[in-house]
Amino acid sequence: MKGFQITFFTQQDRRHGRTPLAEWLMLAARDLGVRGATIVAASEGYGKHHRIHSAHFFELADQPQEIIMAATEEECERLFEYLKKEGVHIFYAKTPVEFGVLGEAEQ
Repeated sequence: MKGFQITFFTQQDRRHGRTPLAEWLMLAARDLGVRGATIVAASEGYGKHHRIHSAHFFELADQPQEIIMAATEEECERLFEYLKKEGVHIFYAKTPVEFGVLGEAEQ
């Protein structure tokens, strides 16, 4: 199948309403029919203001996070339309990919 790998970049303390943004985004993708998404916690990173964000032992709120998903073009269009409607401000990278499943399904 052809589509896109979309990676969203945020940090643990960002929220959409009362829900952590990474979790909200993953659940929104699920509800819109995207086949899967993964939240990855990173140890350090920096963004547009060049300030280092990192996970410290006592304070994880600034920990960088990535939300990664593979989606068809139609799924991407639905997702990005919904994010615009919700007013979500988030950096992303969208890369063309081929994806699929190998082997037989587990019982």
